[in-house]
Amino acid sequence: MFRNAINRWCAGEEKRVDSRTIYVGHHHIPGVDTFHPQNYCDNRIISSKYTYWNFIPKNLFEQFRRIANFYFLIIFLVQVIVDTPTSPVTSGLPLFFVIIVTAFKQGYEDWLRHKADNSVNKSPVYIVNGGRIVENQSEKIQVGDIVCVKEDETFPCDLILLSSSREDGTCYVTTASLDGESSQKTYFTVPDTNAFRTEKEIDSLIATIECEQPQPDLYKFVGRIQVFSDKESVARSLGPENLLLRGATLKNTDKIYGVSIYTGMETKMALNYQGKSQKRSVVEKSINVFLIVYLGILVSKSLVGTILKYIWQLDPTNDEPWYSLKEKNTNKFIKMFTDFLSYMVLFNFIIPVSMYVTVEMQKFLGSYFITWDKDMYDDHLGEGALVNTSDLNEELGQIEYVFTDKTGTLTENNMEFIECCIDGFKYKHVGVELSVVDGLSSADGPHRRICGMAGKDKEELFFRALCLCHTVQIKVEDKVDGLVKQQGTQCTYISSSPDEVALVQGAKTLGFTFHGMEKNWMKVQNKDEEVEMYELLQILSFDPVRRRMSVIVKDHSGRIFLFCKGADSSVFPRVNAGKQEEIKLHVEHCAVDGLRTLCVAYKELTQNEYDQISAQLDAAKMALKDRDEKLAEAYDDIENGLHLIGATAVEDKLQDQAAETIEALHSAGMNVWVLTGDKMETAKATCFACRLFHTNMKLLELTTKHIETYRARGAEKIHELLLELHKVVVQDKQCSSASLLRSWSVTQEYGLIIDGAALSLILKPTQDGGTSNYKNLLLQICQRCTAVLCCRMAPLQKAQIVKLVKNTKDHPITLAIGDGANDVSMVLEAHVGIGLKGKEGRQAARNSDYAIPKFKHLQKLLLTHGHLYYIRISHLVQYFFYKNLCFILPQFLYQFFCGFSQQPLYDATYLTLYNISFTSLPILLYGLLEQHINIEILKKDPSLYRNIANNALLQWKPFLYWTILGLFNGLVFFFGAYFLYDNTSLFSGNGQVYGNWTFGTIVFTVLVFTVTFKLVLDTRYWTWANHFVIWGSLAFFVIFSFFWGGIIWPFLQQQRMHFVFAQMLTSISAWLTIILLIIVSLVPDIVVKLLSRPMGRRQLQRYLVYNKAADSVTTPRSPVEPLLARSFSIES
Repeated sequence: MFRNAINRWCAGEEKRVDSRTIYVGHHHIPGVDTFHPQNYCDNRIISSKYTYWNFIPKNLFEQFRRIANFYFLIIFLVQVIVDTPTSPVTSGLPLFFVIIVTAFKQGYEDWLRHKADNSVNKSPVYIVNGGRIVENQSEKIQVGDIVCVKEDETFPCDLILLSSSREDGTCYVTTASLDGESSQKTYFTVPDTNAFRTEKEIDSLIATIECEQPQPDLYKFVGRIQVFSDKESVARSLGPENLLLRGATLKNTDKIYGVSIYTGMETKMALNYQGKSQKRSVVEKSINVFLIVYLGILVSKSLVGTILKYIWQLDPTNDEPWYSLKEKNTNKFIKMFTDFLSYMVLFNFIIPVSMYVTVEMQKFLGSYFITWDKDMYDDHLGEGALVNTSDLNEELGQIEYVFTDKTGTLTENNMEFIECCIDGFKYKHVGVELSVVDGLSSADGPHRRICGMAGKDKEELFFRALCLCHTVQIKVEDKVDGLVKQQGTQCTYISSSPDEVALVQGAKTLGFTFHGMEKNWMKVQNKDEEVEMYELLQILSFDPVRRRMSVIVKDHSGRIFLFCKGADSSVFPRVNAGKQEEIKLHVEHCAVDGLRTLCVAYKELTQNEYDQISAQLDAAKMALKDRDEKLAEAYDDIENGLHLIGATAVEDKLQDQAAETIEALHSAGMNVWVLTGDKMETAKATCFACRLFHTNMKLLELTTKHIETYRARGAEKIHELLLELHKVVVQDKQCSSASLLRSWSVTQEYGLIIDGAALSLILKPTQDGGTSNYKNLLLQICQRCTAVLCCRMAPLQKAQIVKLVKNTKDHPITLAIGDGANDVSMVLEAHVGIGLKGKEGRQAARNSDYAIPKFKHLQKLLLTHGHLYYIRISHLVQYFFYKNLCFILPQFLYQFFCGFSQQPLYDATYLTLYNISFTSLPILLYGLLEQHINIEILKKDPSLYRNIANNALLQWKPFLYWTILGLFNGLVFFFGAYFLYDNTSLFSGNGQVYGNWTFGTIVFTVLVFTVTFKLVLDTRYWTWANHFVIWGSLAFFVIFSFFWGGIIWPFLQQQRMHFVFAQMLTSISAWLTIILLIIVSLVPDIVVKLLSRPMGRRQLQRYLVYNKAADSVTTPRSPVEPLLARSFSIES
């Protein structure tokens, strides 16, 4: 019984093996005596973090893991246990406020998650049971249930497609909620189950499915289905094309039947909920350093107070009085320790616990300004910017390196067929007309008949290959959800790849039209308007490792062809016939023009050869273990001995304002690197177009071609190649830097091009196990180059490049931006990850810290929002430490005048409300609204971004300024009030003397007004909200002080503040003292502001030319303007 209970509690975990077996419809298998009941998790989705019973302990545990919260908890416990000079309320109430606010925020967010979970888990679904459809709740679906899903409905769990209402056994699905891809994808039924169309028929299906255990990869699935019938059982392989994922939506299909195989938290969607690693901003690290400094000040003050107390008590007249026998009889060391703790409690407000809440609120509320920014809204997408994490807002103002993808990021990823090469001859069309380029004539007029130099047979074979080698689908209606190319009013091409749509469209323009599939037969209309039928036998799917795809088809005469298309680097090594040199030359010319190229090849198969291939593929597809590796081996064997037909070229246009954005980033002092998987020539042309490279720049190459040249002379020559480049770039730049100091001469700029193979060789460990020397040389070369292009990069290599730069000695702040799944690794690796809502899907946007519609929006995100957020939070942090030092220093000085008795200077209520009520809202509004420079100026002058580089406002110099200012103000507050009131009888006209609470109230009043006026002096952007909270906070302090001292509060044992504030303000000398001390306290800051002038044009010019932090000459440059012209244009 106990074991059964454990099994029920941990359903599905007690038997974790490599695969699981599912009984379709929970039917007993004929001929099998035993039936093992299935015991998997239910279909509930749980995205919430807490439950009703664990919220309080779990939330408290997480909050007290923060150092500041834990510190104040210890202080509170010390106040409760030890006889301290202040009430436990003084530290307990602020801590309680912080904990309650944070818990409320987190609890509300989790309640929203609970609400969303319930709406999903209680949604109605339709399950086949007993030959009829029964409505049930989604959370009650079990593994093995047969589920019916209708058009436009969302799949409630992960299903294997059994049958479809479409005759060809397919269904169309959009997976936008999973990976962001809005294109319609085609999924296929198992041929042996597609005949079961009605509820009774599908309920009579007897089958088992054996598949892998749940894993999060959306694009991988391995399984097989065994269908039992009266005659025999049939086994078929299952792959990703058969798996309908939870969260996807059924489109253009009336209904489907599927069997659930993964439910609840075991679905692929749920497994992808796992959070990303926590990223910490440079500001947060600075806060921790400053906290340690102030903690040292706190401990020092406590030690000084404790030591001086016992020195004071060495005089018998200053020792404990006769009535404190208990104090006198206490162990001296214990007494010293408790005194030290008492001082820690008395001075503990120097550590600003409320700063954490203010910072969190500033980040959380401030992130909405990015979301609401109309300049970052894209009308075409109908979407704006999205903030996935608000913890890195200020990090946007500290970026030093920008790593960007090319396709879909710098370019539109909107492909247009430009030209093709058939058997070495170029074929090109402009608009709807055909141009006569060495192989194609337009003599046939409007019918666009082909009669080129390549020969009719070669041309027709090439265009048939374009019409057959793809995964494009046809939709008759005009409106679809995915990537579309309208074909008049007749049909629409749908595909997850924009390249495939462009090629099929290009083939139609040149006379061959793909008309879709009909029961596994592909229909192609040739130039004579005859419809040809081809039976689709096999698809060798595209993958990023092979970088090619193939199809095997049979024509009406029984001839079998394999058509293959892919990248030139993956196709050329596999061909042994065709005009390779001519086609290769054409591919290189197109790449120089910035076009994306694909090579097309074919081979004809005999029936025996195809039978062997089919058996080999079936064996690989039926494997449950290592299926991908076995398929890769099979594809490698099959795609060999090809005949090269030609190549295609499509254009991917540069995104709007991409060049201007890169120019602005360079002017802001950022280094921009392009990381792409594309060919070097194509990527190089794009870099020139977007102004990353320019004609005056000297380009250095570290590519496979150069490496192979050096390999022929010995592997150790690679090191010599790196040294040679290092000498050219580093030493030459140092020389030019020295010459620039003497004259305004134009310096030579360098650009580096490196490919994936060269990078692998450099990063590959040597025999002694070390690569550091190669890495250091490579990094020094890259850092001295103005621009770097990394081409032929695998996704993992992109992340390696980012990590390499991120972990250098200077630890620069990095940003990675991309739009596709291949960019996710570098987006996660960088300090700040930016995802584009592009056409390659939204995997990058889902895994990013910020998502933006277009690359051009990066300019405002960094140069405006990032600049302002960094300024705001830097001032907020420094201000908090400043005002708390002003607050506690008079308390420390007061100990010298009260016999080190740990007597508080301020009332307990003032201690409690100082950070919570009196000074909290003004700095929060400053952190949200302040604009020290107008937004339009920040847009027009990117060089202003350099002024805040390298965490400039949170370095030791500004920190010391704020600290010295706080020390000065604290001294003025205390000694100003002390000396001005040396004659205590001057307090009021009736000769009444004032006491210590009146003195403390005067100091506190000056304190509150001074720190608030300090913020007034720093505020440059005034709104009604600023006025309201600043003057409202001061008014609240005055009104509260009147009420607090004007009423007898029954819950207070001592009414020591009774009429103190009101009585103080009846004295003219008190008014004059407060006003005088406020003015004196603010004078140094006013003088500094008057003496500090904005950076002059000539100073700014010199700052832009000499970047000492980088130890190199870095200039904002343009491809058309030399450095000298740009430098003097700044002056003018």
